[in-house]
Amino acid sequence: MVKTLSQEPTLSIPPLENGDRLSRYEFERRYNAMPHRKKAELIEGVVYMPAALRFRSHGRPHALLLAWLSDYWLATPGVELGVEPTIRLDLDNEPQPDAVLLIDEQAGGQSSLSEDDYIEGAPELVAEIAASSASIDLHDKKRAYRRNGVREYIVWQVLDRKFNWFYLYEGEYVAVPIDKDGVMRSRVFPGLWLAVTDLLTGNMTRVLAVLQDKLNSPEHEAFVQQLSGE
Repeated sequence: MVKTLSQEPTLSIPPLENGDRLSRYEFERRYNAMPHRKKAELIEGVVYMPAALRFRSHGRPHALLLAWLSDYWLATPGVELGVEPTIRLDLDNEPQPDAVLLIDEQAGGQSSLSEDDYIEGAPELVAEIAASSASIDLHDKKRAYRRNGVREYIVWQVLDRKFNWFYLYEGEYVAVPIDKDGVMRSRVFPGLWLAVTDLLTGNMTRVLAVLQDKLNSPEHEAFVQQLSGE
């Protein structure tokens, strides 16, 4: 989180509490005053401080998702991968998603990095690990991401064994289709293909093989050249 310019003593600042309704400025002020900081998000003006994360319902799926995104990032200069970055999305939303994939501002990306090294604006792709459909990830967060122009949004419902991938079309989120081979394809990042059926069954060998095949495609090569300005 950011360092505030105020010299207000920490003891005079109210503690950050789950369920608080705050402005983004007040959220950051209280977060910075916390003696033992932990993950906290502001979603539609409400503070969310998640409980401890379980391994099978969050830790391992998060690692699998990052393995897939990391391979794409490393093969695509001009694209950046972030893990749980704070995003200043708008005045009522400061989420900390599980992963973001964004295009560098210098390469035409729609978000930027602030002077204090936080993402400002909407990354091209945001990914969240959710326990089930009851999560805020499929409700309040989804609305906030859509309204602010996040072009693709992934929500993996681990307990329900569902993988949701949406893309922004005429101001609404539309589901990315799954082809007959069980593969989903990004509309924003050429070559970012996901063998979703294999991901859900833990077959990462095929997940990464499908991705690698598309990283060698003419479409991905043209995208890299576009990002570099060639």
